[in-house]
Amino acid sequence: MRTEFEPATENAALKEAIVARIQSQGPIPFRDFMEAALYHHQHGYYRSRREKMGRQGDYLTSPEVSSVFGALLARQLREMWQALGRTSRFDVVEAGAGTGLLCRDILRWARSHAPDFSGALTYTIVEVSGALVERQRDVLAEEGCDVRWTAELPDRIEGCLLSNELLDSFPVHRVCVQDGELAEVFVDWDGVRFVEEVCPPSTPEIETYFGRLGLMPGEGCRAEVNLGAPEWLRHAGHALRRGFLLTFDYGYEAGELYAPWRTDGTLLCFYRHNPSADPYARLGRQDITSHVDFTTLRQAGEEAGLQTLGLVSQGELLTNLGIAEALAPPGEGDVNLEEYYARRRAVSELVDPAALGRIRVLLQAKGVSDPHLTGLKGVRNA
Repeated sequence: MRTEFEPATENAALKEAIVARIQSQGPIPFRDFMEAALYHHQHGYYRSRREKMGRQGDYLTSPEVSSVFGALLARQLREMWQALGRTSRFDVVEAGAGTGLLCRDILRWARSHAPDFSGALTYTIVEVSGALVERQRDVLAEEGCDVRWTAELPDRIEGCLLSNELLDSFPVHRVCVQDGELAEVFVDWDGVRFVEEVCPPSTPEIETYFGRLGLMPGEGCRAEVNLGAPEWLRHAGHALRRGFLLTFDYGYEAGELYAPWRTDGTLLCFYRHNPSADPYARLGRQDITSHVDFTTLRQAGEEAGLQTLGLVSQGELLTNLGIAEALAPPGEGDVNLEEYYARRRAVSELVDPAALGRIRVLLQAKGVSDPHLTGLKGVRNA
């Protein structure tokens, strides 16, 4: 089976590199195409200096909406620090820090509201994109923040390792079920455009993945398999010596992600906030993402010695942490009418189940005795 796609605005050098690879070795798994489109060492989307996140970029994350997000997360981090016994050092390691706004807002809140916690807090950003590191340094330089950067997860973390919309940007295998058999989508070049071919799976790990879940996508359905995400979770679990793992991302439990009614998976592309289902358009100039499987992520963390405390929506977490306090009436304190409505819009966007509020939050821990966290208040599996 071959599916054709019309060409569109793209990074010509990136296209040439991918075409050359296909001509050299034959059709490549969609996962390899996506990896090149996003992370090619010279021309990938995340290696470029173009604006990606925020109102002027291609997509919006919670820290770009309001500093309220970082302030509330800082509250939860302080509670984690207290659960660890108010240690003299509390590591916050943020993997994939975007524009650096979340780091800025956490450190800003800690300095102004919890100086004892601020004194213990050490912040490390794990970032592989040189362009994003530059952006983060610029943002944090204005605050005089003491932050360390690294390209790899540090070892022996004691505190909290967090990520916000990181795992849904990992390259994915695209699969389908035909006549009860699992197959994989490969990408070829027909001399004019990229085309898709359905072939046997490129790795036995794909079948193993569904075997562990005890389910398969429905007949005729397409789906994504993110093998890198559980691998990252296991690595993170081993890197965490004591403390918490906090994972924010778009996703579902496996039964919903691979439900037979989900016929075309969850793969989406974003360019200037416009969604598209065509990963071959605007090559190197649009984001490509897919929802993660929280069942597999939870299992991966538990295999690495983590205890799962809860899985909640971002809306539930922020509500539990007191986001309603941001809606002080106009005229109260220093809140004027304009600021009140701006905060109201931001709060709505952060907790709306049809917007950022539907992001899921997986909270796991290691070496912590029966922690009670406000963000998980009322959660049955906490």
